[in-house]
Amino acid sequence: MTPEQLSALVRAVVAGAVERGTLAVAVPDDVVVERPRNPEHGDYATTVALKLAKQAGRPPREVAEVLAADLREQPGIARVDVAGPGFLNVTFAQGALGQIAVDAVTAGEAYGRTDALAGQRVNLEFVSANPTGPVHIGGTRWAAVGDALGRLLTASGADVSREYYFNDAGSQIDRFARSLVAAAHGRPAPEDGYAGDYIGEIAASVVAAEPGVTELPAEQEQERFRVRGVDLMFGEIKASLADFGVVFDTYFSEATLHASGALEKVIGTLRERGHVYEADGATWLRTTDFGDDKDRPLVKSDGDYTYFAADCAYYQDKRSRGFDRVVIMLGADHAGYVGRYKALVAALGDDPAANLEILLGQLVNLVRDGQPLRMSKRAGTVITLADLVEAVGADAARYALARASVDQQIDLDLDLWSRAASDNPVFYVQYAHARIASLLRGAADLGIDLGTAATVDATPLAHPREVDLLRAVAEFPRVVTAAAELRAPHRVARYLEELAGTYHRFYDVCRVLPRGDDEVTPTTVARLWLCAATAQVLRNGLAVLGVQAPERM
Repeated sequence: MTPEQLSALVRAVVAGAVERGTLAVAVPDDVVVERPRNPEHGDYATTVALKLAKQAGRPPREVAEVLAADLREQPGIARVDVAGPGFLNVTFAQGALGQIAVDAVTAGEAYGRTDALAGQRVNLEFVSANPTGPVHIGGTRWAAVGDALGRLLTASGADVSREYYFNDAGSQIDRFARSLVAAAHGRPAPEDGYAGDYIGEIAASVVAAEPGVTELPAEQEQERFRVRGVDLMFGEIKASLADFGVVFDTYFSEATLHASGALEKVIGTLRERGHVYEADGATWLRTTDFGDDKDRPLVKSDGDYTYFAADCAYYQDKRSRGFDRVVIMLGADHAGYVGRYKALVAALGDDPAANLEILLGQLVNLVRDGQPLRMSKRAGTVITLADLVEAVGADAARYALARASVDQQIDLDLDLWSRAASDNPVFYVQYAHARIASLLRGAADLGIDLGTAATVDATPLAHPREVDLLRAVAEFPRVVTAAAELRAPHRVARYLEELAGTYHRFYDVCRVLPRGDDEVTPTTVARLWLCAATAQVLRNGLAVLGVQAPERM
């Protein structure tokens, strides 16, 4: 019995008491059950009686006694104690606890998935680096965290679309094109341009594809370098992300907003709603009416649209595609962006609290031999995704970046994350999976028959270390749901490390495979199911983070 199943059972008991007239309360939508700090207090505890007492007009302990009496009659429950002011401490029957291992193995890849967020349509935008250079380390963090978050939301029942918004319009693209032209002619990059070996490489690729491009009139030449260069750069960005295991459902071009008239349309909508005015030759959105610190321009005095106007159009486009929640992941340097974006959402008639979510991430510092890592020669100014993967590998990079809360700055030690040792968190977790895989291969070599979910006897799993491991396996669905709701993939990583540690402690004291001429006992089979369940959870958890679960290491 998992915590979710116990929660549902307690809720059903409350509903039964209400139906019989034993309790006069509203049946709660959800019942929280938690593992008590002291194992002597049972497997799980709930405060549901305390929460219902006022509504019932009865003392909490009296309500608890009513519920305890009913719970004691339920299959899989060995004991229910009323403690303190009205806590319900529940102890599972031995077989009910062992059944967790059977359920996890039977569910396979589906174990841990829930429908907690079913019905939500989420547009998840992350990375969204301009196609003017390789993905830098900040974008790499969002690639790891954003992809893991998308997997978490999906595992919790949400309908998720991963989206990459690339700014292929505006002044930064013009600077990029001028930098390519300069490189093609062997000139230094413009003062406001882009540097790095990649600029020369892309310029050479453009020239190779269009041999006469450098002989065109200046304006035409720059346009060809712009079109071809952006295409090549963005192709490289997509390839590097794919190598990192991150593929988006939608790659949305800013230029399409301009070409489709979406900016004019959204400004017209905002004007109709009474939030647009003209001043100093420019067109403004009165965002101060919605909590922003100042009003924001939509059209500049020279007639050009602002980036903010494109943001308005882009948000409206997302909502028109049927997404009821827009989640945007940005770097900490975009903190000032939050207020204006919430204001535009409100100006369009939406509720920022319900329809918008902006996550801000802190910096990543790479360290080697105790010193900050040198700049990337190819990128010229930043450390890139490719640099990190080359240093530690894709698995370690993804795990390391998703392991910390996004609001924490990371000092990522490349020496630690690249070594095969137990102090490397990703190695520690992957090794636990590989260790179990080896053990299960050994069982197969010995010809041990594990039976089926219908025939296996899980009641022998009663050793304290077995119970600890069963409880840890049972927690996984709750960890996934909480991590999804809190937008916190790091909770999955920390859980996996705890699970791996719990497994290693179990393995150290609980002999699994028989030695020599020892017989295969029901305990042997039950422990192998427990090992298989642990391996399944490790695989499922690593999959949420986009990390492999190796069979051998």
